[in-house]
Amino acid sequence: MDITTFKLSLRDSALPPTNLSIQLESLWYDARGDWHKAHDLVNDLEDKQSAYVHAYLHRKEGDLWNADYWYRRAGQQRPDNTLEEEWEELVRIAFER
Repeated sequence: MDITTFKLSLRDSALPPTNLSIQLESLWYDARGDWHKAHDLVNDLEDKQSAYVHAYLHRKEGDLWNADYWYRRAGQQRPDNTLEEEWEELVRIAFER
């Protein structure tokens, strides 16, 4: 799967494609408007990539204190770009791994 196919699945599928990383699955649910499902998928994970997705989700929620905690866990700083730009960056990073 590539990024284009991933994005097409957002409008064409009721469920995420199979064999996605947990981070991509979380981002898929987020893009489909299911913040809670997206959050549940990464909530208990300890790796930096999951922490970065977790941070983004809390930023999107408006909980900046919690977002900043997760950005630090991810070794990142809260970006000043849009949420859409950050989502795109997270998807790109997930596909590079």
